[in-house]
Formats: sequence, C-alpha cells, structure tokens
Amino acid sequence: ILNNRIGDIGKLTAFPNESITDGQGKVLAPGFIDTHSHHDRQLSQNPSATAAINQGITTIVVGQDGGSVPIDIILSRLDKVPTAINLATYTGHGWLRQQFMKDVRRKATMPEIDSMKVLLSHEMDKGSLGLSTGLEYEAAFYSTPEEVVDLAKVAAEKEGRYISHIRSEDIHLDEAIEEIIEIGRQAKIPVQISHFKIALRSKWGTAQKIINRLEEARLSGINITADVYPYTMWSSTPRVLFPKKDFENGASAAFATRELFDPISSVMVNYPPNRQWEGKTVSEIGKINNESPALALMRIIRESESSGAAIVANSMSERDISSFLKWPHSNVCSDGSIDGHPRGHGAFTRTLGRYVREQNLMPLETAIQKMTSLAAEHVGIKNRGQITPGYYADLVLFDPDIIVDNATITDSKAHSSGIETVWVNGKVVYQNQKAVPNYPGMFIKR
Repeated sequence: ILNNRIGDIGKLTAFPNESITDGQGKVLAPGFIDTHSHHDRQLSQNPSATAAINQGITTIVVGQDGGSVPIDIILSRLDKVPTAINLATYTGHGWLRQQFMKDVRRKATMPEIDSMKVLLSHEMDKGSLGLSTGLEYEAAFYSTPEEVVDLAKVAAEKEGRYISHIRSEDIHLDEAIEEIIEIGRQAKIPVQISHFKIALRSKWGTAQKIINRLEEARLSGINITADVYPYTMWSSTPRVLFPKKDFENGASAAFATRELFDPISSVMVNYPPNRQWEGKTVSEIGKINNESPALALMRIIRESESSGAAIVANSMSERDISSFLKWPHSNVCSDGSIDGHPRGHGAFTRTLGRYVREQNLMPLETAIQKMTSLAAEHVGIKNRGQITPGYYADLVLFDPDIIVDNATITDSKAHSSGIETVWVNGKVVYQNQKAVPNYPGMFIKR
C-alpha cells in the first residue's frame, strides 16, 4: 500500500521500516461496498462507524428509499467530523418532492416536476450517483410513473443510475416490477431493485418466476439488477403494512397480520409514544391492551402517526432469499443502521458465515464478488471493489472458518466474529474486534 492506494501485488520486498501484516493463511478481500445503507444516521456522533466496519464494510451508499441529504451538507459534516468509512449518495425523490410541495400526498404539477429536475441536476453535478425512490412510502407513493421517468431521465443524461424501493413488495409486487422495468426502458438508465424481497405470504416460493421476468427484461436491453440482505425480517415504519394507506380499516389490518407479517415474531424496536413497548411483539402489545393483533397494529399506527415508529417484521421465506442471493445480477446489501435491525451490524458476515460456509449456497469467491466489484459496478463507483494496483486500498482480512454475524433482535449491536483487520484508503480502522481511531473515509463522487 502506497499512501491510500494499492501500489503493487506479488512477492514483494519490504521497504525499510515498512509495516507488514502477516495474514496467516486467512482471506484478504476488497473492502465490502454496502449499496443500500442507512449507516450515515448519527455518523457525526459515531465517526468510527463500527456497525459497518465490524462486518467488513468500507464504503456505504446512502440517500436511499427516496430520502437523502444535500451533498453540500454531507461535505460540510465530513469536513467537521471525519469518518472511518467512505460514503457515496443518491439523491432522493421523496426529498426532492418535499422541497417544492407543501402536500406530498398528491400528484406533482409540471412546474413542481421542473423544479425537482433542476435541483436533481445540480446534485448530480456535485457527484450524486443518481436518483433513488421509495415509492411505497407516503412522500412518493402518490407520484405518477411519468413523474419518476421524467426525473430518471435527468439522472440518465448525467450518466447516473436509478435505485428504488419499489412501489409494492407485497400485494402489487408484479406491477411494481413492471414499473421499474419500464422506467429503465423509457429513461434509458440502469435500474436497481432495493432489498429484493417477496413480503406476501401467498407469493412465497415464486422468486424464480420473478427472476425469469428480470432476465427477459435484461435480454431486451434493460440493465436491471438488485441488492439483497440475508434475513427473513425487514425493518421500516409499520405504516407500510397498509398498502392502500387505509390505516383505520380493520379488514386491512387483519389482512396484514395474515399475509404481510407475523405478529407473534415481529418486534417494535422504536416506539416513542410508549417506550415500554419497545422490544415487544405486536401480539404481546395486543395482549397488554386486550386486543387482537390486528387491533394492536391499528393502535400502533394511530398512536405513532406524529412521532414515528419502527418495526422489525418477519415476513419472508428463506427459500426466496436464497434464490435472490444466488441470482448473478444481485449484490449483497445491509439496509442497516447503527441500531434496530441486526442487519446493521451483521448482514455481510451473515452472508459469508451462514449462507456460504454453512449452507454452501455459493462459492466464497462469488459471494465476495457480490460484495465488492459487482456492488461497485451496480452503483457506478470506480477504482474500488478490486485488489488491483492503482485502486484505493480498501481491504478486509477475515477468517472464513469462523466468520459469522452475532447480532440479534435482542442484541442488535453485537460485533461479528472473524473480521481480523479492515483498511480504508490504506489506513487500519478496525482490528482485534474494535475500532482503531483513524478517520480516512472519503466522499465518493459518481
């Protein structure tokens, strides 16, 4: 390593006084690139980013699900408080709408869309990777496909990309898949499905059918890809459990408890109206109030409307996750933050420990590619994701025999096992199961 880059590879003679790391037969890989991350939340208070680096992540890609922070603010924060990891960002569609619309729960007018296009263009010029959408969330749910295509075309003109929490991951999943394919076709832009999943119980087992549709789209010229995290649980606002946004509809609540999540094993991890309910399942909250799980869900939605809440919901099948992970055009992501869902501390090590070593889902080399070079390609990052002379020295040394995640819902911040050393831009940032106080992280432009 010379300065912050890989200088050479091979059987080399050390310079005088040069530091040497003996890998002792373990695996050296490029640093992992998390293509869908929320680890930037509270990064100024946690510049070591231990949640990410303990699992080998050296670059986080933020601005996800349609929410983003202006690049000028990101740069200002990084200037004031340097961090241990690299950061790249998309520009969020929901954020764009909020800048020009007093009420986002409606279609945008053409003048509003034009204003959004100008702001997106400015953010692209500052280095944004492209446009991100969270079409299932209320900041963007009421947008038209035409509005999204118009904005995606701006990103395409700047050679950016499109990444999306698609409009439905459950009852209208097929239509949502068609929408993102059509966005790719009309805007002539690479498109990526965020945290690819099937969250409708009656559709479990249909992953291969969906993959076949994506392959058809790829054969027709649409560069469509996906990222996946290795859990049957997602985490978000419980409001997404009402696909029709009819939060007072008892039938919809009952449908959610049957088809969209398991109330017995789904836990409220953030509940400002009543902190005593945090760590309890929806069914347990129902018992406290002598209510059914459906009524408990409606109560949670009603009481948390103005304060926000987060649930870790069990609603996917292992079989589908394995199929999506194995798809050659999917890469690994965490969708994680510093607390809440255990994916924030363990998605990458879980993939390597449980899916690669224990289940033999794919060769180790394939999994590493999905975490590094393929991830970089999918989001448009250059000079990272490979151990190649001239590339930035983002590296992770790990033990493939013991690497595994340890984070759980009850202990979501437990560090992973098997990560020996992590380098970011040539500097050691994690060693001996703890952060090293170096802060060489960079803002990565498109």
